[in-house]
Amino acid sequence: MYRMSIMALIASDLPDVNRERCIKIAIVHDIAEAIVGDITPSDGVPKAEKSRLEQEALDEMCKVLGGGMRGEEIKELWTEYENNSSVEASLVKDFDKVEMILQALEYESEHGKVLDEFFLSTAGKFQTDLGKSWAAEVTSRRNMRLNNRPR
Repeated sequence: MYRMSIMALIASDLPDVNRERCIKIAIVHDIAEAIVGDITPSDGVPKAEKSRLEQEALDEMCKVLGGGMRGEEIKELWTEYENNSSVEASLVKDFDKVEMILQALEYESEHGKVLDEFFLSTAGKFQTDLGKSWAAEVTSRRNMRLNNRPR
């Protein structure tokens, strides 16, 4: 979440993109996970159930955070991200994937592992030119590292 917010902050100016909204979406996009955890497809939770659990958690978090207009704004930003309903949401979804492969690259470098599954699961799924560009850079650095490691 933090690194995604920094990505939104440092991204070059893009026409028709509200940088402040991107930062806010990045901050709240995983807020429900504070209660329900990170439910992934491998957990076997049906989409409808995942959605229900996350919606309940979002409502609870917004109450904890004081509700009111700010709570409504958090819900709106979270829903925008979940529904991928704006250019800002699409960009932040790309930042989420870039952050994941960047973290995988860091783990690979620090622990001498090969974590292909993270790179394979995001390949071809970037929606924005910026996301594609940043993912290509991370992948290029990874490939350089993999090609230069001792065999």
